[in-house]
Amino acid sequence: MSISLPRLRAEFDGRVIAPDDPGYDRARGVFYGSFDRRPALIVRPTDAAEVATVVTLARDSGLELAVRSGGHSLAGHSASDGGIVLDLSAMRGLDIDPRARTAWAQTGLTAGQYTTAAGAHGLATGFGDTGSVGIGGLTLGGGVGYLVRKHGLTIDDVLAAELVTADGELLRVDAATHPELFWAIRGGGGNFGVATRFRYRLHPLDRVVGGMLLLPATAEVIEAFVAEAEAAPEELSAIANIMVAPPMPEIPEQAHGKLIVMALLCWAGEVEAGERAVARFRGLATPYADMVRPMPYPEIYQFTEGGPGPDHEAARSLFLDAVDGPTAETIVERLRASTAPLAVAQLRVLGGAMARVPADATAFAHRGRRIMAALGAVWEQPGEAEAAVHEAWVTGFAAALRQGDPGVYVNFLGDEGQARVREAYPAPTWERLAAVKRRYDPTNLFRRNQNVPPAPPG
Repeated sequence: MSISLPRLRAEFDGRVIAPDDPGYDRARGVFYGSFDRRPALIVRPTDAAEVATVVTLARDSGLELAVRSGGHSLAGHSASDGGIVLDLSAMRGLDIDPRARTAWAQTGLTAGQYTTAAGAHGLATGFGDTGSVGIGGLTLGGGVGYLVRKHGLTIDDVLAAELVTADGELLRVDAATHPELFWAIRGGGGNFGVATRFRYRLHPLDRVVGGMLLLPATAEVIEAFVAEAEAAPEELSAIANIMVAPPMPEIPEQAHGKLIVMALLCWAGEVEAGERAVARFRGLATPYADMVRPMPYPEIYQFTEGGPGPDHEAARSLFLDAVDGPTAETIVERLRASTAPLAVAQLRVLGGAMARVPADATAFAHRGRRIMAALGAVWEQPGEAEAAVHEAWVTGFAAALRQGDPGVYVNFLGDEGQARVREAYPAPTWERLAAVKRRYDPTNLFRRNQNVPPAPPG
């Protein structure tokens, strides 16, 4: 099937960008600069009917379809070489019902945009830790952020969704309507269609005690930090970024070049109790900087705001059962051994509300895991030899930390092969997802993702 570009432009009121158009290079860019892909078309729909048109076009033309919400895919799935990019950024409708504490949100919204709008009503839904991430991909994969211990994953607050399937049909899915598809899209990623809207539950949350705390990083401090985060009441969610401090303006000069814990803390509860909880972290070591304070919840995203993502990054993620003394020593040793300009080990303490949801209630099945680690090396200069060094470092680091059963959070997966995708889903979950895939996308049209192929017939 040939595509008539003039007719397509007319149908989409000009919201179609081709390689010869001004602005093409900007429009094809994604968060991670290493993905330099050149799609045949970039189309920006404004509603579900237009999304269905693009899905049908991709199906009938045979062109690869990449769906972009915020463009933060670690594997580069928001971009395509020679295919169609369905760019949802024009779909930012948000209908908040403060009395019912629910919201219908289109999936071109970012976490920051949604959170700011909900915060005006003293309400919140938990997303990730970065405001510029699109809510579409984040939600489909699970959603682990500042409220994970208090209110669970993002998917735990999804009440319904609207989804364009491979046949171009718009479905409303919830616990009563297409329940198996509703189960699958809560953690199964973009395998089953294009989510155009989600209906979320909102929680009362006016202010938090939160922000960034910079501590010197020793093995003892790292071990104690994780222990305090696990022992804290569920109102506290904590993220520890352990790294050699780069010469950034927000990091005091006396810390530059030293191993630090850049901690992000968020207490979603009564302020006085939050101050007591945070004091335990302040007492682990003399802080280099302390930016933790009572604030409106949307302001928590200011600590992860920034420009474009890294040009080159090697990354791995895994779940840990514990961070004891030897594990903390390994983290310190491996970070100091890296030759990358920036090397990071991020630790997120889980549990709480997330862990109380049954493992088979959603396609995110890692409910019992205690800690999630994300390891990364970032560099600027291209080159196969340099990339090989950093890939070997992060692979060895992950192997040195590995504990217990394999597992990975699907939204933290790069382009790491099918075996790693299987680690995101235990066997019963994988089989159930493959059966849903066979029913709703038997030809695997939606394959530009951490792909779950359709189960064979029979």
